[in-house]
Amino acid sequence: MYQINREANDIVQIKERRFADLGFRERDHLQEWIAKNPDVLGEELLVIQKEFDGFSETNERLDLLCIDKEGNLVVIENKLDDTGRDVVWQALKYASYCSTLSTSQIIKIYQQYLDISRRDEDARAGIIEFLDIEDEESLVLNREDQRLIFVANHYRKEVTSTVLWLLDHDLKIKCFKATPYSLADDLFLKVDQIIPVPEANDFMIEMKEKVKEDKTKSKKAAETAAELLEFWQAVKAQFEEEGDHFFRNIKAPNLFHMGFSKGRGRFAMVIGRTGPRVELYFHNDVDKRNFDAMAAYSDELNALFGGRLEWQRLDNKKASRIKYEASAKEMSEFGPWSDHESRFERVDWYVRELRNFYERVHPIWEKAQRD
Repeated sequence: MYQINREANDIVQIKERRFADLGFRERDHLQEWIAKNPDVLGEELLVIQKEFDGFSETNERLDLLCIDKEGNLVVIENKLDDTGRDVVWQALKYASYCSTLSTSQIIKIYQQYLDISRRDEDARAGIIEFLDIEDEESLVLNREDQRLIFVANHYRKEVTSTVLWLLDHDLKIKCFKATPYSLADDLFLKVDQIIPVPEANDFMIEMKEKVKEDKTKSKKAAETAAELLEFWQAVKAQFEEEGDHFFRNIKAPNLFHMGFSKGRGRFAMVIGRTGPRVELYFHNDVDKRNFDAMAAYSDELNALFGGRLEWQRLDNKKASRIKYEASAKEMSEFGPWSDHESRFERVDWYVRELRNFYERVHPIWEKAQRD
């Protein structure tokens, strides 16, 4: 890796280092960096516990326990300069221990973490906000197989070969290479996904995805999930038919929202309590930098949408959003969601309005990110 020196029109090599040589430790440093910045692993994760040891009849501890955006548990194992030989076996044990955790147990685990961290927050509310769901009835966690993520500087051959074999048998595993660098007194960290190769990840998921019934879900949750999956599949298909490829590489979810990321924001369609909406959503916007950057163009955007945009800064939350909802007249024309045919009357609205919303908002969002 090199640093570009514009003035000298030259490049300067940034030296690759070892964590041990720099005095960094696994638990005190690498684990803390990931816990504070889980986005470094290429997705939005909610850390719900560190050094989790809540397993019966064993004193073993997993490094980090997280929830992903679909409400599934993610076990993260960190190693520094070498994975060792037993990291896969270790993580598989932790995943098996976590497989029996119920929604209420997971909420309790997260609340303990918040209390220890002296953060005056409610675990249930935090998880609902992170998952961006509309009501507590939809909160069902740990529905599918647990995921594993490994982070290390060097992977032994026996580790990578085992991981590749497990991937081929439908276990959800990712490996990241964490590499420290130095330039004079400055230190840098580079984190790269090496298994599976990111470019092939979506393809592998599509090829290996199998329809599974989750026996632990309540009947209502299972029915709702099936309805949502069918609905978003129809929306995705109509986008493709009309030549818009927003969701070509995105799997239709069984959630109340479907979207795609652009920079630090996410354009999404949401089935809200008061009706359908489209939005530009900022998940991790604690300092409201993203929202305020867009607010500088509020007059221009409001004019484009006839004053129907809602600007939700959400000062007491990490997230913020700019949304556009169906009008009262449009809502009166929709049938009830519970009726199968009426439900699909909303497809045209989502396709039309997300396209219009994106075409008007995205150029301004690109400009706001550069400012």
